[in-house]
Amino acid sequence: MMKLHDSFKQTLLRAFCLSSAVICLTASSSAWALFSDDEARKAILDLRKSLATTQLDLQGQIEKLKADNAELRGKVEELEKQTEEIGNSQKTYYQDLDNRLGNFEPRSITIEGVTGTVQPGEKKAYDESLKAFQAGNLKKADDGFTAFTRKYPNSPYLPLALYWGGNSKYANKDYAGAISQLQTLIKKYPNHPRIAAAMVTLGNCQLESGNKAAAKKTFSDIIAKYPDTDAAKDAQQLLSATK
Repeated sequence: MMKLHDSFKQTLLRAFCLSSAVICLTASSSAWALFSDDEARKAILDLRKSLATTQLDLQGQIEKLKADNAELRGKVEELEKQTEEIGNSQKTYYQDLDNRLGNFEPRSITIEGVTGTVQPGEKKAYDESLKAFQAGNLKKADDGFTAFTRKYPNSPYLPLALYWGGNSKYANKDYAGAISQLQTLIKKYPNHPRIAAAMVTLGNCQLESGNKAAAKKTFSDIIAKYPDTDAAKDAQQLLSATK
């Protein structure tokens, strides 16, 4: 009976030890698992913090690049503006120089297809007469263009002087003078770009003078020689009105 009791005690002791070992092992495993989760969370937090810091640094760099780019763009625009201003200034300077030289020495130029030598003061005389015409001072314009044609008979401005002079005389109701001047233009410069318009004025002068037959011929010539032009349209209306 004593031996059986001792054997039972030994069995219980072994079971207790085994159970304690299992409990210890389980407790140790749980502690290790808890330690690993903390480390993982800390690593994730550190990684997030690092990414956030990196993102802020990148955002700062991007903003700085944008600011630098805007500053450079502003400098480029300013340089372009300065270049344009310099170009315009140089253009004005050379135009002014060219005009100044034109007041002191003859120059060869081409005006509406007519090439010739312009004498000092010639352009000024023409410009003053044209300004008078544009301002409605037709008497002054007529006198100026008449004087110009006499003083500068070989000028490249002569076709224009005859054209505007003829229109000035027409506006002043000097129909005979206008007809003479416009016919001179048409005869001397048959291919000049102002001829079609000059012929319209000529036809009007002839009509106002009472020479309806001459006016009809002039208007018919315009329609035949310069079809599909504003001058031809005007001539067609005037021709229809004379019937």
